[in-house]
Amino acid sequence: MARSGAGLIDTIVVRLDRVVAGIIAVARWLALPLVLLLFLQWPLRDIVRGYSREANDLGQIFFALVVATSITAATRAGTHLAADTLAHRYSPRTRAVLGKIGVVIGLLPWAAIVLATSAAPVSNSLKGLEAFPDTNNPGYFLIKFALWLMAGTVLLQGIADLLRRSGEP
Repeated sequence: MARSGAGLIDTIVVRLDRVVAGIIAVARWLALPLVLLLFLQWPLRDIVRGYSREANDLGQIFFALVVATSITAATRAGTHLAADTLAHRYSPRTRAVLGKIGVVIGLLPWAAIVLATSAAPVSNSLKGLEAFPDTNNPGYFLIKFALWLMAGTVLLQGIADLLRRSGEP
């Protein structure tokens, strides 16, 4: 039995929303160890006299992953930067159309450009499992991967928002 075009699009939107929501749900938990690592840097350096650089490197990884997903999380929550001073006067339909225009001329091209221009450096870093330059600790490739994570979640959310029918959350 063939699906209708609208049913297929709705399925795609739901699946994209679930993927992005799942990524954000995992990444938000990295904020807690990030705060702990930031707190521990000074005692590790001054009292333990060791491991502060490792804590810093791990904190940088967690920070990159949290920030990479926070942009899309803020957009999904409706708390991202918006020109609400004027927009709150517009009808919901006008705001929805302006939002879709913003996705088409802003978010999708930006995400595609970021993914395309970063392809070589990020893939090389991932292939080589690049380490931190100063400490030679492993994991620097995850910071570069966070760029793809950021652009990828923006791209997926933009596609979902573009395909979503007006009036849906």
